[in-house]
Amino acid sequence: MARIEAEVGKPKGGLMKWIDDRFPFTETLKYHATEYYASKNFNFWYVFGVLAFVVLAIQIVTGLFLTMNYKPSAAEAFASVEYIMRDVEWGWLIRYLHSTGASFFFIVVYLHMFRAMLYGSYKKPRELIWIIGMLIFFVLMAEAFAGYLLPWGQMSYWGAQVIISLFGAVPVVGEAIVELIRGDYSISDITLNRFFALHVIALPLALIGLVFVHIVALHEVGSNNPDGVEIKEHKGADGIPLDGIAFHPYHTSKDLVAIIIFLMIFSAVVFFAPDMGGYFLEHANFEPANLRATPEHIAPVWYFTPFYAILRAVPDKLWGAILMAGAVLLPVFLPWLDRSRVKSIRYRGWIYKLSLTTFAISFLILGWLGTQPADGVYVLAARIFSILYFAFFLLMPYYTAIDKTKPVPERVVYHG
Repeated sequence: MARIEAEVGKPKGGLMKWIDDRFPFTETLKYHATEYYASKNFNFWYVFGVLAFVVLAIQIVTGLFLTMNYKPSAAEAFASVEYIMRDVEWGWLIRYLHSTGASFFFIVVYLHMFRAMLYGSYKKPRELIWIIGMLIFFVLMAEAFAGYLLPWGQMSYWGAQVIISLFGAVPVVGEAIVELIRGDYSISDITLNRFFALHVIALPLALIGLVFVHIVALHEVGSNNPDGVEIKEHKGADGIPLDGIAFHPYHTSKDLVAIIIFLMIFSAVVFFAPDMGGYFLEHANFEPANLRATPEHIAPVWYFTPFYAILRAVPDKLWGAILMAGAVLLPVFLPWLDRSRVKSIRYRGWIYKLSLTTFAISFLILGWLGTQPADGVYVLAARIFSILYFAFFLLMPYYTAIDKTKPVPERVVYHG
């Protein structure tokens, strides 16, 4: 024991000392990993944050290689994508990794957000973490939309045409906004170049910056846990939370297992079903953009379809755009809409559990309805589930205030 203490107290030397004298590497590692104490009762819901980081890395690396052969011009964009798929060494794999990564990015982000709703991770003192996370979501949506136009396929062109035209519904300045986005009087070569610049430079930089700030803010107040108990309120004589364990190596070892399983599933999709039946890569997008032939049914990629279904559920274009924007923005206000005295769903009453279940089902069904034709029973169903979607947020101050809750334990409940 005395020998170990002597080794610990022994001054550092060599390369690490040289680095630490010039950059706080060891101090940063301690603050964010080896001496960052997180709750010991994390479950599988807590792996989606790190999985989002893994997919972000995949997207950056594969995107970099795609830009080496992609040509951002209306005349050559589609052909350059075909060239990548057919003639570039491993080009097909890089393209499928990137397109599959886009869908998996939204899958893990949606699950990450749902976990926050399960355990109240947006409530005090984590309101700012939630707001930054929502900003990440908004930038991710913009990044995905900009990238969606780049293949210059039939669905890329007409999908962008529909979404961009929505800004024209804004009173007085709508048409000016549309023209500003397009850079022209119609979607053209200039539009493609603008979206390419946003997709490969501006939005990735914003995304990386927001992810960094998100992690710093998280580590400042500490991670939430399935019980919604603040572990910093119960510390030992050494100042370490009694219910906390070092993030590294204890949680990182669990995350590594989750990453391996995730990459196995991800690889299976890439190699065996990269288009996922037309949901990840629409079949119409394997045809070059035709400005004179509108596809029979225009729909965005699946991760936008819940909001697209809400848009189409309203006959009026302006109100449809307003409700779609509201559907995206409402989650930002969760910290103030939720009046419950507890955080975790474990100790909430049946009203919140039923409301959250209804919300999740409504979101999934709206996603499916967004891929169907906008007529008949599909529109009626979209209106019903849109009402349920908005009711979850707008009625939350009322039902969370009256919902009966269970007593929350003083310390986390752990089943080892």
